[in-house]
Amino acid sequence: MSEFDYDLFVIGAGSGGVRAARISASHGAKVAIAEEHRVGGTCVIRGCVPKKMLVYGSMFAEELGHADNYGWTIEGKSFDWPTLRDFVNGDVDRLEGLYGKTLESHEVELYAERATIAGPNTVKLASGKEVTAKHILVAVGAWPLKPDFPGSDLCITSNEIFHLEKQPECLVVQGGGYIAMEFAAIFNALGSEVAVVNRSDRLLRSYDIQIVERMLHIAMERGIDFHLNSTIEKVEKTDEGCLMVHTGSENPIRADQVLIATGRKPKTDGLGLENAGVELDDKGAIKVDEYNRTSCPSIYAVGDVTDRVQLTPVAIREGHAFADTVFGDNPRTVNYDHIPSAVFSQPPLAGVGLTEQEARSTYGNVKVYSSDFRPMKNIFSPHAERGLYKMIVDETSEKILGIHMIGPESPEIMQVAAVALKAGLTKQAFDDTVALHPSMAEELVLLK
Repeated sequence: MSEFDYDLFVIGAGSGGVRAARISASHGAKVAIAEEHRVGGTCVIRGCVPKKMLVYGSMFAEELGHADNYGWTIEGKSFDWPTLRDFVNGDVDRLEGLYGKTLESHEVELYAERATIAGPNTVKLASGKEVTAKHILVAVGAWPLKPDFPGSDLCITSNEIFHLEKQPECLVVQGGGYIAMEFAAIFNALGSEVAVVNRSDRLLRSYDIQIVERMLHIAMERGIDFHLNSTIEKVEKTDEGCLMVHTGSENPIRADQVLIATGRKPKTDGLGLENAGVELDDKGAIKVDEYNRTSCPSIYAVGDVTDRVQLTPVAIREGHAFADTVFGDNPRTVNYDHIPSAVFSQPPLAGVGLTEQEARSTYGNVKVYSSDFRPMKNIFSPHAERGLYKMIVDETSEKILGIHMIGPESPEIMQVAAVALKAGLTKQAFDDTVALHPSMAEELVLLK
């Protein structure tokens, strides 16, 4: 008989936690998992999955706007926010059920309550029950940051935006990251007046500057109002029920909703990590080694709570590597080089590898190949929007250092391009590849 109730207890049933639990169980471990909110975590419940569905819904506005050029006559067209909202949330319910069935099919015991750490091998549940485990994995993710200013309680975060009773006529978004840009684009496309407030003049800092500048130009042309080098000082509610957003340097901005999207913080508060001597960094993230082990030998952590790379596919790989290492007799680490990422703005942008600025700083002499073109699809649109693809290579070896793009379906194209970068290919490999015509992707093998 084991001296512990479980071989593994996972705190947090998001993408990383569920993958770790499932794989550990498949290796023969007795596993339990606790989730205080909903099974599926940020990505499935209140993040990338429902957000991408909103993106799809909002894209219809652009398509319908010039449907007549395609030969379609659509009479009486209108948009109903509750219909889209309820459909999206209904599919979230479906996905949550599938995640639950995955745990059940692998005989992982689920505790639908908050769990905290009471010691190196002890977990305390909200019900008061304590259970023991040989290993504990923390996979609680991150939570939206909310600055402290007068009226911040009147504002919402990305957690609440999926459940709005009605579509805001006027939306103010604070932030300059991917969450801010995506929701600004969604509601702008749906017909809301959107203003973006950002404390600096730089948006999407981790992306190539030239690509971001193209996105900013297109977003402004589509009607998004940017207030750069600005911040929200206070939000007041008027007698009429609307919100007045004060930035201090100009007239207040009227809004029905104010979305705060200024980043996410590892959700370690009140988790009891001090009871096991688990060390945190200055941002509250759990410190781990390359095998996801914390300063307490029996406790591990994966995903956003470690603040390494806050992306769902990364959390999944970390969870899988943990399970193989601890229970599969196959020590594995995750390679964080050349991870592709995207911003589902309209149009979307994507990138992998070094930006031009990073490449010049690291390698000195680099070559930049690009294609600035109008996608065929955009010819039907009254918006004269152009796509931009860039490839950065080492001048001496011609090895590809980075690929960046903006234009329709960029994330779909980037996934394959990322394979080339990961494989260490040179530009010559692209030059030697016959173009698939007519397509946007063919621009990658025609770069000059």
